[in-house]
Amino acid sequence: MAYQDHIAQTSKLIQDHNGTWDGIDPESVARMRVQNRFQTGLDIARYTAAIMRRDMAAYDADPANYTQSLGCWHGFIGQQKMISIKKHFGSTERRYLYLSGWMVAALRSEFGPLPDQSMHEKTSVPALIEELYTFLRQADARELGMMFRDIDAAREAGNQVEEQRLLKAIDSYQTHVVPIIADIDAGFGNAEATYLLAKKMIEAGACALQIENQVSDEKQCGHQDGKVTVPHEDFLAKVRACRYAFLELGVEDGIIVTRTDSLGAGLTKQIAFSKEPGDLGDQYNAFLDCEEVTDLNSINGDVVINRDGKLMRPKRLPSNLYQFRAGSGEDRCVLDCITSLQHGADLLWIETEKPHIEQIAGMVDRIRQVVPNAKLVYNNSPSFNWTLNFRQQVFDAWAAQGKDLSAYDRARLMSVDYDGTELGDEADDRIRTFQRDAAARAGIFHHLITLPTYHTAALSTDNLAREYFGEAGMLGYVRGVQRKEIREGIACVKHQNMSGSDIGDDHKEYFAGEAALKAGGAHNTMNQFAA
Repeated sequence: MAYQDHIAQTSKLIQDHNGTWDGIDPESVARMRVQNRFQTGLDIARYTAAIMRRDMAAYDADPANYTQSLGCWHGFIGQQKMISIKKHFGSTERRYLYLSGWMVAALRSEFGPLPDQSMHEKTSVPALIEELYTFLRQADARELGMMFRDIDAAREAGNQVEEQRLLKAIDSYQTHVVPIIADIDAGFGNAEATYLLAKKMIEAGACALQIENQVSDEKQCGHQDGKVTVPHEDFLAKVRACRYAFLELGVEDGIIVTRTDSLGAGLTKQIAFSKEPGDLGDQYNAFLDCEEVTDLNSINGDVVINRDGKLMRPKRLPSNLYQFRAGSGEDRCVLDCITSLQHGADLLWIETEKPHIEQIAGMVDRIRQVVPNAKLVYNNSPSFNWTLNFRQQVFDAWAAQGKDLSAYDRARLMSVDYDGTELGDEADDRIRTFQRDAAARAGIFHHLITLPTYHTAALSTDNLAREYFGEAGMLGYVRGVQRKEIREGIACVKHQNMSGSDIGDDHKEYFAGEAALKAGGAHNTMNQFAA
């Protein structure tokens, strides 16, 4: 509803109460409504799901329309990210948020820092989704509140042109609320547990759930060893549980991102159930590392399977886990992805051990032979040593071309000695264009960095601590933080305004009129930053 329509509707409502509501100002109500566009998390989930669907269609038409996000571990971090995006680019289009289970475990668990093994409270995930959207909605309220004050100033100055410009800007206002791709890990239990958690995450506002094919109680970080996968039917039950949760809550175009960890997972906890040769369970079991049984007396307490008419014993570890054949990871990834898409998944996630476009593209090419519009979400992970990986890729490419590499030592390419060299510069250029190139070649619709704000918080805190507690003293803060905030237009330099002080003053005036005791008077030190 347009701003003026809100005013007109509220005016009629007040009139209908025969004078008992005459202390309510219709325009104040209109302002509060505009500042609170999304009433519930489900409103957000439906709104953002539609955005992602449009973006997916735009990517299918042109892979230059890929999308991006950064992982955020606190509402304030997500808020400042979106404020910065609007400031620098004028639009939030194709920019999302990512909610990382790793960062929830490491930073948001009541147990304290935990490894990424699904040991944190499952309720902390929907709680962070709700927190992120609370801060994004507050960013809307803050920015719109400043526009309302500008309207009042224009009216006071008699500037009708500026007033009309601002009214139009309010009606076309772009919210800070954007899609969140939220990590549900391996579902935190069985399919019913997955369904219950998915509901909470959707109710908090998540339009996209990312779920992985690891064993829930053996879950590991995607970039660590010891990963254990489950048979396809077990995983697909959890995918269906997520879809049921979306449909029950009326988010009919909710997005499910299915992640396969098979490239780095060499183990399974179960032998899949198979009814007939060639079915999905049989295909999963075909990757097991087996040895033929020739002596029945040698298999005491072991499990055996029939493979091509032969009795085979899958290799079982003392942990009671079964081992896959070495080198079968890519084939398992391809089967995982095709199977997921054929059973209701919308997007894929292949967890790789390095950011290599052709490795990813090789798998995507095979997937697209069966599902032509297959698309990936890809983790541009801080677990990769991007500098070393890309310098080695350039080194290997040059070696294949027969180029003279005598000035470079492949084992030392991370060294600062190679900064500014021809090889170092080409590697940096490949990193710069990685997302664009991978979107075009490897079917990557969405690029995210899982843990960037974990690292930026640590880096900025280290820089401040070194300066402030050292010789620089207070100048360490002023020069390294505040002066930069002022000159670069960082919103939270006016931290009282950022925390909602001006919004509170507006409300006080709505509620108490001239009797309101407001915080934003002449003696507010925030006025020092007006220039």
